[in-house]
Amino acid sequence: MKLRAAILLWSGALLGLALVNAQARAQEPKDAKELSVAAAADLQPVMPAFQAAYEKKAGVKLKVSFASSSVLATQIVNGAPFDVFLAADYSFPEKVVAAGLAAEPEPVPYARGTLVLWARKDSPIQPLSMDLLTDPRVTRVAVADEFKAPYGAAAYAAMRWMKTLDTIKPKLVVAENIAGAAQFVVSGNAQVGFISLTSANSPQMKAIGNYVLVPFIYPKIRQCAVVMKNSPKKAEAVSFLEWMTSPEVQEHMQDFGLTAAQ
Repeated sequence: MKLRAAILLWSGALLGLALVNAQARAQEPKDAKELSVAAAADLQPVMPAFQAAYEKKAGVKLKVSFASSSVLATQIVNGAPFDVFLAADYSFPEKVVAAGLAAEPEPVPYARGTLVLWARKDSPIQPLSMDLLTDPRVTRVAVADEFKAPYGAAAYAAMRWMKTLDTIKPKLVVAENIAGAAQFVVSGNAQVGFISLTSANSPQMKAIGNYVLVPFIYPKIRQCAVVMKNSPKKAEAVSFLEWMTSPEVQEHMQDFGLTAAQ
């Protein structure tokens, strides 16, 4: 499949991916087309593979900026010159639609996300389970901001459903986005953390930690995108989003810790 090469790239070290992309950019003609992509933080581990595959297929360079979906939506509404917004849910790109800045009448689903609980393999609380959240040995639990990051909202919804939020709340270490929550656990500043499956499935995270799936007791994480209406490269942006939602890509979403949009 055309995306197989990208999967092989993704399974290598992220540093290696960065070097490959840097070499490719050095060889690009100065007039190569470029799209500015605003991407939710959960996509940070997997975008190098999507970039490599799309740049090879379409000859279009993707310049990606990562942040929480909330931060990116605010930047776009305030005039940030992005061409495409890949959010981690529906609500934040919908704000871009409501502001009259999107080319589509509603956000376009491109994937569904999965929430997991992750801990380092050398943690004394192994084997990992959801029950450990209320264990007295666990004193710090990483989570993304409930109001800025869709995965954070999902984590809080899960804790409320389990009726453990009041117990766990004093332990919470809150990051602005899901990448920050992952870093808290990797660095040891939290013993466990709610993170995205995209992060947990990255080579670095698989090497040093493991995870359990959070039961589907939180609203579906419908990751959606919009193309900017006034983008000077709207045609190229639409083509990129069509590629992201094509069967060619959708059938491989599970390889990146995502689920197909439909």
